Amino acid sequence: MLVRFGSGKVCGLERLQRFDSIQSWQKRSGKLFLTFTLALSGNFVSAQEAATITVAPSTEAAATAPTDATAPEATPPVATEQGWTLAALEQLAMQNHPAIAQQMALISAAQGNWVQVGLQANPTIGYEGQQLGSRGLAEQEGIAIGQEIIRPGKLQLNRSIAAAEIAQARQQLAVVQRKVCTDVKVAYYDLLVAQQRYAIAQQLLQIAQQATNAARQLLEAKEVGKADLLQATIEEENAQIVLQNATNKLFASWQIMASLTGLSAQQPELVLGEFEQAPVEIAFENVLVQLRSTSPEIAVAVASIETAQRTLARERFEPRPNLSVNGLVNYRDEGIGGASDGGVAVSLPVPLWNKNQGRIREAYFELQAAQRSLEKLEFDLQNRLAPVFERYGNAKNQYQRYRDIILPAAKESLELNRQAYSSGEVGFVVLLTAQRTFFETNLQYLDATRELRLAESEIDGMLLMGSLK
Repeated sequence: MLVRFGSGKVCGLERLQRFDSIQSWQKRSGKLFLTFTLALSGNFVSAQEAATITVAPSTEAAATAPTDATAPEATPPVATEQGWTLAALEQLAMQNHPAIAQQMALISAAQGNWVQVGLQANPTIGYEGQQLGSRGLAEQEGIAIGQEIIRPGKLQLNRSIAAAEIAQARQQLAVVQRKVCTDVKVAYYDLLVAQQRYAIAQQLLQIAQQATNAARQLLEAKEVGKADLLQATIEEENAQIVLQNATNKLFASWQIMASLTGLSAQQPELVLGEFEQAPVEIAFENVLVQLRSTSPEIAVAVASIETAQRTLARERFEPRPNLSVNGLVNYRDEGIGGASDGGVAVSLPVPLWNKNQGRIREAYFELQAAQRSLEKLEFDLQNRLAPVFERYGNAKNQYQRYRDIILPAAKESLELNRQAYSSGEVGFVVLLTAQRTFFETNLQYLDATRELRLAESEIDGMLLMGSLK
């Protein structure tokens, strides 16, 4: 299933089978995420080189926006032995997110209002008695029937307004869908990087433990002092902290994803993808033009203006009076010997004092406010885009420098220090420092990559986020 957004882009939806437990995730983490072979006597591989995941590309195609308030049809799941793709998570969110169901319910409510406001008034019927108690001289008893005939033009304008409100609700659905899609994409990249961080932290702890054991053996052989062992112990404890923080981050990231997609929040599960894609080249002016022309928020504002225009037309039509017809059938009239008779009354109000001038004024200025709201939104989009674009530019610069310069330099520095330590040219602490620098650089590279992907996702999502707010 494909869902169209205001920009014409869609979220490709394809469901994949998931892992059942964190245990299966942990068993595969070493193979799926990083292929570090870091050891005191081994080769050193950076996070940039070790990322071995391939991503299943999201489907991008055009589709017609929903025209009624029905839930998206579920598509059969496609089994995989690995985990969740972004497309599969987007599909689950479209099917399970409460904000989408809420907005569809509001569309149905607006459709019900369209039916109601086009209906004629109900007739009235009742008993009428006159001159009762006149001892059979003039009593009249009968059935009274009345009908207010609403001008057809008023009913047509009522439904015109209701139709505009339906269109506005549907545009709001596109806003909600875009928010959901962006939230899922942000959570996806956040989770993908959290998995990478967890794998690096595991490797860091493993190497720190090896270093501590090596320092202990060297101390026993009296080749290093106690200070070296203490330094190695400190490095191991710091690695324990990094791993625990990474575990907590992974768990928290999965909770966010589960809240968006309806998946179980008990255990984190694998997501598949490649976070080290080339940065998307984005120009500020091009993005701003696209936002002002295709943003679902703009479409909602335009629909609001249309609703206000139709409301003003309806209020201007209101002074034209409705026709009231009343009839009376007396089945007993003692004044004429008990025979039946009847009566008819036709009336309409005269718009002398109340010409609906207050409502017309109100509708006129509500239209003015809706038009100013659209203008304000155009500036607001620029205002909101500026800091996101700043984050994108900073993250892109950091990502490229880490990838092209800093990470290769950190790897080479670690390798040189390892060789120098083996030949006795540097001490054990120097090697530990180079090792820590290498891992910290990898973690900083992950942070820069995460910021880049989140900024790209927010721009691609037309600055629409926060579907659960």
